[in-house]
Formats: sequence, C-alpha cells, structure tokens
Amino acid sequence: MSMISRTIAIGDIHGGLKALEQLIAVLKPTASDRLVFLGDYVDGWSESAQVIDYLIRLNQSVNCVFIKGNHDVLCESWLGGQLLKDAWLYGHGASTVKSYAGYSAAQRMVHLDFFRSMSYFFTDEQNRLFVHGGFTAADGPAFELLPDILTKDRTLLELAITMNKRVVTHPALMPKKLARFKAIYIGHTPTINYDSFVPIHACNVWDVDTGAGFYGRLTALDIDAEKIYQSTPLPELYPDEPGRNKYPGW
Repeated sequence: MSMISRTIAIGDIHGGLKALEQLIAVLKPTASDRLVFLGDYVDGWSESAQVIDYLIRLNQSVNCVFIKGNHDVLCESWLGGQLLKDAWLYGHGASTVKSYAGYSAAQRMVHLDFFRSMSYFFTDEQNRLFVHGGFTAADGPAFELLPDILTKDRTLLELAITMNKRVVTHPALMPKKLARFKAIYIGHTPTINYDSFVPIHACNVWDVDTGAGFYGRLTALDIDAEKIYQSTPLPELYPDEPGRNKYPGW
C-alpha cells in the first residue's frame, strides 16, 4: 500500500456542487491523498445529481472513501424504484429529484451503483473512525445491529460534548466507547446548531458538518495538520435557492 500524504475529512455537501468545487480547487488533492467524504451528498441545493457525477469522476484520480449518510439512503431507495414518503419527495428530496431531470436510466443506474458501493463507516490504519452520524453499540459500529443508527445517531456527539471538560482535566474519564478509537470524525449534526461555523472538537470526536445544507460553509479538515478549509457560505453560492433552510429539523 502506498503511503498516504494527507487524510482529509469533508463534511455534508447537500447538493452544493459549487462549494465542493471550491474546496477541491484549494485542496488540490493528489493520488497520494485520501479524501474521506462523511455523507449526505444530496438533498438541499439544486445540484445533487451533479455532485454525484463530480464525485464519481474525482474517484478516478484521487483516493476517495465515501461514507453513506441518511439522505443518501433515501436517494438510493428512490433511484432503486422504492416508493418513498411525501415528506422526502416534496420536502428535502424535491431538489434532488429535480436535479435528475434529463438523466437516462443508464445514468441513474451508475448513480445507484455508486450509492450501493458506499460504506457505513471506515476505520483507517491509525484506528481513526469515520462515520456519518455515530454509533450506540458499546463495542463500536461493526456491532451495530441497525445500519440506520450509523447514519442518524446524534448521541455520540452529545456524549463527547457533555464529557469534554471533565476529560480535559481527568483523561481517565474518557467514555470507553469513544476510547476505542484514536479519533472519530462525523457529519450529520450541523455545528451551526451549537452556534459554531467551524468543526466542533470534543473529547476525541470531530464534527465536520458545518451547516453547508443550511446557511453555513462546506468544510474540509486535514486531520493530521488539524487545518480547516472552508467554502463560501452556501446561500451566497445559490442566492436564489432556499437549500435546507426551508425544511429545518432533518
């Protein structure tokens, strides 16, 4: 296996292709880098299908890991012909469905295969975990009985935030489920919910979803250098669109 120069975690994109293009232009990833995308590529801004096209092309020249998010599960189901609830079709998923206008059945199948190939979590050579939401199983995500928990859990971040001050002064108090990993990188919960526009670091957990689906920026985190890269706020890139601001709570 070739040596990895940089490992970069990238937060929730939510159809914001312009923000993704900005980040990649700044990052200038090479074949020796590893980009770990933390999920939720779709549902929000108007270019969900085009985000998937871009990621498929990027994966041809850059070492990419694609984690599956809860919104990706829904888009995968829709592409696979499953009937979904109106809450998605006419809510968060409406912009995603519209972005697929003009795509042939063959093109949609390529995307469906891409979604199906995603991982629910990834652990690297340094025992660093990447997962969209979190996990509840005491022994780690591999022991989670329901994969939906990996895409939807928020309790992992809540635990890390609650325990952070105590762990700083008393490291032995680190919760065992967190201590199983050198570090944990998640998306799913926008940091803007905690009035932060940059990644939240609590205990050994990093939340890299900085609210790009709403009014925040898309973030990439070079995890060894702890260097943050961010796009322009998404409403500035899509001034005539609501993004997910029209549909809070997901």
